[in-house]
This record gives sequence, structure tokens and C-alpha cells, in this order.
Amino acid sequence: KMRKIKDLIQILDLQPHPEGGYFREVYRSKGIISNSELPAAFKGDRNYSTSIYFMLTEDSFSAFHKINQDETWHFYEGSSIMLHMISPEGDHREISIGSDIKNGDVFQFTVPAGFWFAAKIKGENYALVGCTVAPGFDFKDFDLADKAAMTTSFPQHKKLIEQFTRT
Repeated sequence: KMRKIKDLIQILDLQPHPEGGYFREVYRSKGIISNSELPAAFKGDRNYSTSIYFMLTEDSFSAFHKINQDETWHFYEGSSIMLHMISPEGDHREISIGSDIKNGDVFQFTVPAGFWFAAKIKGENYALVGCTVAPGFDFKDFDLADKAAMTTSFPQHKKLIEQFTRT
């Protein structure tokens, strides 16, 4: 199993992601949305859309983070992923993304803009997914959660926040 993970990382040219796991951008639209047409949360122009490959392994997790855009996760292969979301109002929801649709997995799911979200694989080995963001992703839109600040905002989710933050 480690050989397959290493092969995928090499073949897909994946790099470590700040939130955990590995990624590589595979698409960035040529079309641009002018900053004047975007909501105030955006600083600068954005492409219409972007997409990445994203891999989680059993020894890592995607830490709580949020972005200014909707983000659609598309399952490709491996273990199912448990995605945790906390809405701006503090509501928690879990979504299982994978191929076991008879037992509640979904092949794709869209995280709404402004929601905190984190993920971990449910089984062993790895999960390979794609993530599509519109308007296109820019690291200016990326906010990695601070454990203390997030716990202050959502004390009812302290245990979950401790499990899925690094700082």
C-alpha cells in the first residue's frame, strides 16, 4: 500500500498541502472575474474556476480551514473520507465521500463558502479526490484554523476542533 501511495504522489506530481495531505492544481480557467464583480471578501481578480487533485493518507488529515468560495469534492479512489463542516452559525455536519453509496457515501459534495471544514480517511491507506472551486482558488482566500480562536467561536465543538487543528 505504501508503494501505491508513493507511485500516485510521483505520477500525479503531488506536493504537501498546508492543510495536510498532498495536492496539485490541474486546472485554472483562462477567464477572469474582475474584483469589482466579486463580493467584498475577495481581494483581487479570480479565475472562473480551478481544480486540484487532493490525496489524504492514513497518517494525515485535512485541518479545519475555510475559503471564500464553494468547494466541490469529487471521489476518485481509495478509502472513503469523512468530511466535517461547521457553519458560520456553529452547526456541525458530517458527510462521507466515497464509493460505498449503499452505506451512505456520496461521490461528490459541495462545501458552502465560509464554512469551516476538515477531513480524514475512514479506512486505511489513502483517498484520492478532486476539488473544484469557483470562483477560482487563490491562497488569499484560504484561512487555516487557529485552535484557540476556533474553540472560542465554537466551544460546543471543542473536541472536534482539537482533533482537526494543528496550531
